[in-house]
Amino acid sequence: MTRMCDLTEDLVVEILTRVPITSLRAVRSTCKSWDALSKGCIFGKAASTQQFIGFMTLNLEVYSLRFDLQEFRKDKEDYTSIKQIAIPNQLEISKVFHCDGLVLCVPKNNSSIMVWNPYLGQRRWIEPRKRLYSLDSYALGYDNNRNYKILRFYDINFHDFFEYEIYNFSSNSWSVLDITPDWIIRRPQRSVSLKGRTYFVAQGKSPNVKSFFICFDFTRERFGQLLPLPFDSDGRETVNLSCVRQEKLAVLFRRREAVDNIRLEIWVTNETEPNVVSWSKFLKVVLPQYSRFMSYCGAGSFFIDEEKKVAVVFDVDICNSLKTVIIGEDGYFKSVCVGKYHSRYIFPLISSAYLPSLVQIDQPCKSKEGDA
Repeated sequence: MTRMCDLTEDLVVEILTRVPITSLRAVRSTCKSWDALSKGCIFGKAASTQQFIGFMTLNLEVYSLRFDLQEFRKDKEDYTSIKQIAIPNQLEISKVFHCDGLVLCVPKNNSSIMVWNPYLGQRRWIEPRKRLYSLDSYALGYDNNRNYKILRFYDINFHDFFEYEIYNFSSNSWSVLDITPDWIIRRPQRSVSLKGRTYFVAQGKSPNVKSFFICFDFTRERFGQLLPLPFDSDGRETVNLSCVRQEKLAVLFRRREAVDNIRLEIWVTNETEPNVVSWSKFLKVVLPQYSRFMSYCGAGSFFIDEEKKVAVVFDVDICNSLKTVIIGEDGYFKSVCVGKYHSRYIFPLISSAYLPSLVQIDQPCKSKEGDA
């Protein structure tokens, strides 16, 4: 009788790549060889060229997402796999952020923030210094010593006057940052973390409302200087950021040019530092059919595959259906419904591509109930 440990490495890899993210811990415990394979190659660079793995929020629930880049042009509808994740205490989650294999989950109510390592099945609960608000913005990153931190900023008087604070995992404490910028990060805004730093799209204050690119450095605990985007934007367009295999950043620009036309551009960074950035054009198309099916609400989470020259945009149509819209450089266009969106709190949100992490999340205080 064939035992699990007798299976070939190729077959085990095939099995593990089909296992939901939240079930990996149970599967890894099957035998030592499976555990070693999952750590060494399942989500390495070779596998990441075939699949996008991430997380999304939909109707205040969290889902794991797997997108098979090998199958999307075939006549199949199962290239996207979405599975709901059981959240402890039945919390309603409005936002998720990802950095280096860790996922930050922000609840809709005023309860604790949760940081989660899906690969190890560990969670850490963090009490906020002040109550949470639905319009708070967050970022997850780390400094040069690989010490993880959370940036939180919120409008303290609803007139674009923000207070910035940072949580340090090592000291289990919050501190207020002395930041008085001459720019603002518009809400809702998605932060994107890359190599420990977090990036935003910011706008100059009136009369200069032009959009810029800006980095928060968790080592210095400061924002860098405003950097140019590769297009002109005055804040009325959709501008979103995404990671490219945890190596580069991509920015999506979408503008309605006519009743039936949407211009969509995607650019990729060549160089990304706190005070330096350069860009290369990845894709530029005009989509008359896009505007007839998709709403102009600014959802627009996306990721790209440089090898196949395609972009996958997650958006909401006029019937509130969440769809994946695949756009190719050669004019290829495909739209598939993946869920119904009916939450009034926040647009569906797709986190960056996920790779596993062995980072231990030490709980400084008594852990709350629940596990993956």
